[in-house]
This record gives sequence, C-alpha cells and structure tokens, in this order.
Amino acid sequence: MSRIPADRMRAYLRLYMVMGSVNCRLDPLYVVREALAGGVSLFQYREKGAGALTGDRKRQLGLEIQALCRRIGVPFIVNDDIELALELGADGIHIGQDDEQADRVRSKIGDKILGVSAHTVAEARLAVEQGADYLGIGPIYPTRSKEDAHEVQGVSIIREMRAAGIDVPLAGIGGITSANAAAVIQAGADGVAVISAITGGNDIREAAARIRRLEP
Repeated sequence: MSRIPADRMRAYLRLYMVMGSVNCRLDPLYVVREALAGGVSLFQYREKGAGALTGDRKRQLGLEIQALCRRIGVPFIVNDDIELALELGADGIHIGQDDEQADRVRSKIGDKILGVSAHTVAEARLAVEQGADYLGIGPIYPTRSKEDAHEVQGVSIIREMRAAGIDVPLAGIGGITSANAAAVIQAGADGVAVISAITGGNDIREAAARIRRLEP
C-alpha cells in the first residue's frame, strides 16, 4: 500500500463533513445517510465536546458511520483518536496542533490518510514535512461548532498558503456555508470542511447538495 495520490485527495476534500453526535439535532446515522446522499465526499468522525459519547458507545457509533461511508466509497477519518482509528480500521486520522506530532502519528498509521490542522504557513510547512496528506486551514469565518477554535483568518490565509508555495491539498474550515463556500474555493482551497452547515439544516441532503453543486 502507498500514500494516497494528491489528485485523489483533492477530490475527496471537495465536500468534507466533520461530525459527532453532539453536532446533531436529529439521529446521527440519519444525518450521515442524508449527507452522503447529498454529496459528502469525505467524512471525519469528531466525537468531542459536552455530552460526547465515550468508550463502547463512541466506538459503536463510529463503526455504524464507517459502514455507511464504506457502502458508497467515501473515506472515513477519525479525529485525534489514533487508537480508535486503528481499532476501526479507519481510512485515516486528522490531528490538530495541540495533538501528537504529525511525524509520530505517521509512524503509527503507516500509509493511511493523515490530515493536519494548520493556522500559519510555518505550521503548514512542518505538517507537510512530517507526512501530512492534506491540511485543514482556518477558521476561515466565525464558528460556534468548535469551542477551542483559533482566531478567525478569512480567505486570505488560503491565498497566503498558496503564495508561499504550499501546494498540498487544502480544505478551508470554520463557519463555512453554501453562501460563502465559493469564496474559499476561489482563494485556492480544494474543498471545504463543514459541520453545522449540514447538521443544522432542516433538509440535510439538500444542505449538502447545495455546497457540492458550487463550481470549484
């Protein structure tokens, strides 16, 4: 097995859904099924925050979501929890700047997909050197989905990354909706990562589809 090609990673990032049970007003499995039907191309299981599942319940929900993703060929990535990712046989893992170093994570997961959050050009360069397959850049806009969100950067951070020669696949994240996603793509991102823009909608499938229909 070899690392994922950059062109395939860029395609997966087109509509990147990040979600845990705490982000859902409706049944999480229903939300995931509808979002996948609407065009989600990559899924990250992020079970964090007040009221988040732990232990066997966290593992079981992860297994059920992973099965939905596998049914239609959408990669399933786990946020931060390397042990869970390996136990489930996830397609990859995403880590933040406050998590374990990317090179150490890479040594544990082999050729699985490795995503890293970056907020500066220096962080982005280091993540790439240490084995990241893609970067999550943001927060682009104000967000209430993450309690530990960094300072809002705007789409200029995407342009700055590209101007500095960061050419790996990038996804913008943070406060992204169907109304502002196009600007993130136009700034140089390969796709957008969203939470509440999908999970908070009354029509989950259409919420996903609206973003997916945007021209790259």
